[in-house]
Amino acid sequence: MIKSQEPRPPWEIVDMDWVTALPPGGDRSYNSCLVLVDRYSKNPKFLPCNKDDTAMDTTIMICNKAISHTGIFQNIISDRDPKFTSAYGKTSIACLEQSYHSQQLTTLKLMT
Repeated sequence: MIKSQEPRPPWEIVDMDWVTALPPGGDRSYNSCLVLVDRYSKNPKFLPCNKDDTAMDTTIMICNKAISHTGIFQNIISDRDPKFTSAYGKTSIACLEQSYHSQQLTTLKLMT
């Protein structure tokens, strides 16, 4: 396992994972949940989504429902979910001005 740096301000480093195979709910019959956890405060954000959402759908959702409240993350740590390791996912992440680094975990860092 790769040890990441300790975050200083809240929402600097975020763990990201999906919970899938949930019973449909909400006005759009959501069947999954994107979970973002702040490494500093351990505060989670639960974003309802659908299992078949594209990388672009997920990126837009993160921008609208998370980053708009927390600011842009410096690092996103994911378990190599296909949505963000696909070629389209890399393009979507580029829209957030973050670069892709393939390691044991996927780490996306803000380009300065």
